[in-house]
Amino acid sequence: MPDYSFEEASRLLSAGLRGIRSFYCILHLLSDEDETGLYKENEMKKCTLQQRVRVGVLVASLICGSTVAAMASEFVSVNKDGVNLRSGPETKYEVLFQLPQGYPLQVLSKKGKWLKVRDYENDKGWVYANLVSSTRYVIVKVKEGNVRSGPGVKFDKVGKVVRDVIMKKVEQKGDWIKVSHPQLTGWIHKKLIWP
Repeated sequence: MPDYSFEEASRLLSAGLRGIRSFYCILHLLSDEDETGLYKENEMKKCTLQQRVRVGVLVASLICGSTVAAMASEFVSVNKDGVNLRSGPETKYEVLFQLPQGYPLQVLSKKGKWLKVRDYENDKGWVYANLVSSTRYVIVKVKEGNVRSGPGVKFDKVGKVVRDVIMKKVEQKGDWIKVSHPQLTGWIHKKLIWP
């Protein structure tokens, strides 16, 4: 465990305890004083300073981990035709692909004004941040899929879409996504599209 000053430990502990929404603190990894390993929050005074600091560090780590996970699940879409996906975060890097308007991408990391992204086939590269937007689009990832008039298999089929068709995401109800395309609007099951 890293060494912390009393002030740092207090700050971490305070931040950590604010992040705990349940009534119990997780201490089973930190103490063998209680076979259940769970202490009520009002019994925290019984814990040593070292145990309390460890809880604060653990919770702070969990909070930071959640932030990283949230960033990793950020999706963007290409905002015009012909956007270059490059092998690195500058224009001097090789163009791997040119992407069509609406093409959805998952943001993996950021470097300056460049985003490292991946697509539904797990191809990775870099795009300039000004060339994408937060407007949500989806792409068909199966050979063929049905689009229906409502969110369920009991609704009539209004059309079919094939692999690589890009559609705008309008709304979601459970496992069904309402999509819009110039030739078609309807509902499709989330297993047939990405993201």
